[in-house]
Amino acid sequence: MAFSSLITPWYKRTSARSGWGHEQPGSVAPTSILDYEAPVVAGLVARSRELAPSHENIEVLKAAHSIISNEIRAVYALEENTPASRTLIRGYGSCSQRLALLESVARSLGVCTRVRILLIDRSFWYARFPRLGFVLPNRILLAWPEFNIDGWHPVSELFGPIGCRGGSPFVNQGSETLFEAVGRCAVNWDGRSSSDPYDLSRFVRADYGYFTDRDQAFQQLGQTLCAPSRLIADPVLRRIEA
Repeated sequence: MAFSSLITPWYKRTSARSGWGHEQPGSVAPTSILDYEAPVVAGLVARSRELAPSHENIEVLKAAHSIISNEIRAVYALEENTPASRTLIRGYGSCSQRLALLESVARSLGVCTRVRILLIDRSFWYARFPRLGFVLPNRILLAWPEFNIDGWHPVSELFGPIGCRGGSPFVNQGSETLFEAVGRCAVNWDGRSSSDPYDLSRFVRADYGYFTDRDQAFQQLGQTLCAPSRLIADPVLRRIEA
């Protein structure tokens, strides 16, 4: 058995049924991960309000996204249960951890959020790890947030329609991670634009549906790596910048 299979939990080695999580209405409640009541997160919300050109929620979220992109370094951290406040205090976080921080800001503003859980093929990250692709788990769990602002919008389409607003398409290389990309490019995981480079549906191996929050999702589905693997790998990977 390949090493990548050994570190991939058994239930993520094959395609799973779509829609394990029933359609969820979302929530504005704080959680262990989305701990927006922490003073440091409240401070980020206040700064975002000051930076935003208006008090509209979408403008405050754009400002928050900009602050997080500029001040929270992108690293390859693995622990999904990290509270948003800790990510902010550390000054670094994975794409997923920084998305959780943006969700926390949204909930603080009274904007409902939820997450869609997708199982992504490891080949999506080959461009970032050209020599180490063989050690990646076969399937990687992705918590993709959605925001209810005049209807539900996935995070990639929060700031604009599918496509890029300037520059080249997102290619998952260099300093632009998925988190940075959502401020510039709207990608999709559903094959709605299969003829253009913004469609990433070819990497989706399973769709677990929607969950009220990422806490609930990880409690029910687990994380990409089992706890012993995370305990060994996370302290190393969270020191490596994307």
